[in-house]
Amino acid sequence: MSDFLQVMFYPFLACLILASILAYLGLHVIERGVIFVDLALAQIAALGTTVGLVLGLEPNTAGSYWLALGFTFVGAIIFAVTRLKHSKVPHEAVIGSIYVVAAAASILVLTQSHEGDEELKNIMIGRLLFVQQDDLVKLLLIYGVIGLVHWFVRKPLLLISQKPQEAFQQGLPIKWWDFVFYTTFGFVVTSSVELAGILLVFAFLVIPSICAAWLAGSIKQRLLLGWFLGTVMSTIGIAASYWLDFPTGATVVCVFGIGLALCMALRAIRGQPA
Repeated sequence: MSDFLQVMFYPFLACLILASILAYLGLHVIERGVIFVDLALAQIAALGTTVGLVLGLEPNTAGSYWLALGFTFVGAIIFAVTRLKHSKVPHEAVIGSIYVVAAAASILVLTQSHEGDEELKNIMIGRLLFVQQDDLVKLLLIYGVIGLVHWFVRKPLLLISQKPQEAFQQGLPIKWWDFVFYTTFGFVVTSSVELAGILLVFAFLVIPSICAAWLAGSIKQRLLLGWFLGTVMSTIGIAASYWLDFPTGATVVCVFGIGLALCMALRAIRGQPA
């Protein structure tokens, strides 16, 4: 047991921190119907990291982080200005297209690096097992600031996410608030992907929020349930990866998938459409 705590204590704390912020942002993502936004911003951040690698910037350094963040800001601006009140093209289609292009560009850039294959693997599954105390402190600071910002502007952001047409009718500056949302989202995604990888960040963001939307009613109930499910699923995944000697990030993602299936079964038992 002592060996387990010694190896998995920091990864476990990292999962708790990830669950705390991503379960909340997942509510907005589900309400807005922009499921690809996390994957797209994460892939744009990854593109910035790969460009930095080719330019000689080591991964997980300050220079690499700020370059990735700069790329993410560009993505946030694009997502904000492409949201229209009436459009024949769903916003999700634009986001998905940007994700595909960013992923392809990352692969092209990585072909110019001798460490391309290893870096691509790190981008997808992260380095959760090797997280250190300094990483946790940085995450807490960044997520704390983002959490405070969202608390103060929660009313317009929730209105735009839940009732966009009403927000348009009230004359809210939608593009401005979308820019605030996507920019703060970009901070979280860039910091999270650097540590946990694209797949795990997406699982933390979407799967607890989907389950909570199925099983709970109010925003408060969904948020609390999302935090609970994210914590429980990640704890089980961390333990399973240790005892089965599986890659940590991939194991946690698979446990999230099992949790999603169980929520679907519970929803069916309750007589709700699957």
